[in-house]
Formats: sequence, C-alpha cells, structure tokens
Amino acid sequence: MFGGTFIASGTAIATHTMHPSNLRSRLLVALCATTFPLQVVGAQLTAPSAAPDTAHGAPLFNGRDAIRAVGFAGLTVAMFPLDWSIARRPTTERSKANRFLNGSSKGVEYLADPGSIVIGTSLYLIGRFTDHPGIEDLGWHGTEAVLLGGATAWVLKGLTGRARPFVTGDSTAHDFKFGGGFGNADRQSFPSGHTTAAFAAAAAVTSEAERGWPHHFWLVAPVMFGGASLVGLSRMYHDKHWASDVALGAAIGTFSGLKVVRYAHAHPQNFLDRAILRVDASPIAGSGGVALTISVPLTGN
Repeated sequence: MFGGTFIASGTAIATHTMHPSNLRSRLLVALCATTFPLQVVGAQLTAPSAAPDTAHGAPLFNGRDAIRAVGFAGLTVAMFPLDWSIARRPTTERSKANRFLNGSSKGVEYLADPGSIVIGTSLYLIGRFTDHPGIEDLGWHGTEAVLLGGATAWVLKGLTGRARPFVTGDSTAHDFKFGGGFGNADRQSFPSGHTTAAFAAAAAVTSEAERGWPHHFWLVAPVMFGGASLVGLSRMYHDKHWASDVALGAAIGTFSGLKVVRYAHAHPQNFLDRAILRVDASPIAGSGGVALTISVPLTGN
C-alpha cells in the first residue's frame, strides 16, 4: 500500500510506504527509481550536489580499447568465410541426439538471457536492502551493461536482417536484408543477443571485481568470460547463430561492460547512478512497513 506527499521548493520530495512482504512493490520501486535522479543520506533528504561530473583522470577510451576493437573486428571479418563450415559441425553433433549436451547448452543460454538481468537485479536489491554498497554497485552496473549491450545488438539485428542458420538450412551465411530484422525474429542473427548479454555481464562484473576485490580477480575473470564463451558456443550448437554473430556479440558485450563501469566510476554524479544507487529505505516504527524517501532535483547536471 502506497501513500505519497510532494513538496515543490526547488526539490520535489516523495515519501512512499510499502509492506516488506510485497515483493512486487519492491520491484516497482526499483523500476521507478530509474526515472528520477535520487539521493538520500540515511533518513535525511539532501539535494544532490550541483558540481559537474569529474573524470578523475580516467579516460573513457584508451589504447587497450583500440586493440580490443581491432581484434574483435578482425575476428568477425575472419569468421565470415568460415561461417558455413563451422555451422555444419554442431549440426552433425545434434544429429547424434546428445541429451546431456543439448540440455546443458540450453541451461547456459538461460543464464545469459534472462538470467543476466535477473541475477543483476537480485544483486542490486540484496545490496540495497542489506546495506552492502559493493554488491549493490555490482548488480546495477552489470544490469546496466546488459541493457546497453542488448539495445545496441537489437538495433544492429534489425538493420542487418541476417537470416539465422536454421532458416537457410545452413546453406548460406550471407543472406542479409537491410532493415529486415525489425519484426522478424528469423532475420535477427547478426549479432548474437545472448552472447552480447553474457559478455556484457562478464566484462562489468570482472571490472567491478578488479576495483573492489582485486585479490579475487584471477578467479572471477576466467569464470565469467569462460561462461560467456559457452553461451556463444551453445547458440551455434542450437543453429541459432553463425560464428561471426557470436564474435560481434562478444565484442559489443565486452565494450558495453567495460565502458559502463569505467564511465560510472569516472563520473560518480551521473544521472543513472544518482537515481539507482542513492535511494534509501528505512522501517517505520509500529507500522510494519518501509519508508522510501525520494529527493528529485528540479535542476541538475
């Protein structure tokens, strides 16, 4: 059950009450938080700083990014002549009716989509309601990277209109139709959306781990990127994507994860982080509910 009060005096203030048992209400509050820049310190409302974002000496793009871009671009181009022959190999494996391989590959795909969003959102909520900023930060930036990568992949899928392998019977890997992917799932092959999501989550989580838990980076990186690679292979195994689709999806996902984390930490006052990471919830004495107080600046950066 929600109640609300708004005061307009340079800052709009909203106070909401919700019962902790109402999970849908919590998810709604988390979703609504993406609309406004929010900042709360404890139970006190404060106006966000009007100071401009600072780069903290960390450029958004650097030399390593250029190397990665060239590497991924070269890999994608190199895969085009090999797409057909590579696609035939998993087709042969599927004909052997390998139940274990088929079932496990489907499970890996679900972990990428919708699993990456579910896991990221869950980590954000756990960190938010247990007062663990590191976990909250990890969950939000991972989710943000997946959303950014997914949006980029969706646009490219629609524009390129590449037919999936099973549509052509693996006979041709060069069936493109400009704009043909909008509204036609059979022509949304290039790039792989599942692979994009998996690599976006892997890159974001690995980057956050390198910052917050450097001693565990050696373990996090191979697990995350190894799992993301399995996602790409599973999409090829199920005849949903060509090898070049997977290569480009890995590139988009990796860059999305790296850029989101780098930008967020270089610009801590950016709109989305103020909105998502600055909300506070506190119990209301005697009511059995939780008060969520939101400060919405009417002007900002």
